[in-house]
Amino acid sequence: MLYTHQQLQLLNIQYIHPVPFNRFTRLLKENPSLEDLHSYSALQWSRIFNIPIERLEQFSVKFNEISCFPIVEMLKENGVTPITYFHSNYPSELRQLCDPPAVLYTKGNEVLLKKQLRVGIIGSRKATSYSKMALEFIVPPLVDHQIPIVSGLADGADTMAHQAAIEYGGETIGVLGHGFSHMYPKKNQKIAEEMAKNHLLVTEYPPYFPPAKWTFPMRNRIISGLSSALVITESVERSGTMSTVEHALDHGKEIFAVPGAIDSPLSAGPNKLLDEGAKPLWSGYQIVDSLL
Repeated sequence: MLYTHQQLQLLNIQYIHPVPFNRFTRLLKENPSLEDLHSYSALQWSRIFNIPIERLEQFSVKFNEISCFPIVEMLKENGVTPITYFHSNYPSELRQLCDPPAVLYTKGNEVLLKKQLRVGIIGSRKATSYSKMALEFIVPPLVDHQIPIVSGLADGADTMAHQAAIEYGGETIGVLGHGFSHMYPKKNQKIAEEMAKNHLLVTEYPPYFPPAKWTFPMRNRIISGLSSALVITESVERSGTMSTVEHALDHGKEIFAVPGAIDSPLSAGPNKLLDEGAKPLWSGYQIVDSLL
């Protein structure tokens, strides 16, 4: 993959200051080609990013250091391919977001980002065997039509969705809330390695960046952005799952919810979505018929 000077400069900045692309608007308006950034002072960077100068005192030094470093080669040695917002391989769906990732770090089969259709499947970290059973009806038809499954590689429903895609011979994309040098939850290290080898992992965070409470809600917009439709298996009414649903609604995506027992707290979320207009789901063929 070839990179222009502009793409490399964007990568250099984002690597040491990982913020969404919309935070670069002022810089790109002033300096579209991103030339001569090594001459910028901490005060200039502070004004550009609207961040207190105290937080950016080392930014100029770090930027000048990394500009002399072969960052693309370093990433590729670790199996990571960065795709900047300006690159032709950047997913067009993510460009439609109000705050698209400035850089998408990838591990695995990047061809999955070029697929016309992808379906997001999400749910509670405490998902039960009911989610696993539901996926037995939902995933195989998607696999038969070569539609990849997108999820967040979190514990519970996310992991079940990835595992189902793999077990049924399909393809899956995991959207992480941290850099590749970390794994959360740690018990998902094995499936993450399998996905990096035969499927795809993506994140907007550089490899060194650790998981944090705010990074997981941030990654939800990417799950939604990459998905043509969104499926919710189990969830309480207020949760990270519902924040992904909000993103999907904002993005105009179709929402499918698995109906559940009225006495199950983990069915409260999907049942509420059904009451608000989501489509009830009991077979993956319903999604296929809706998308194709």
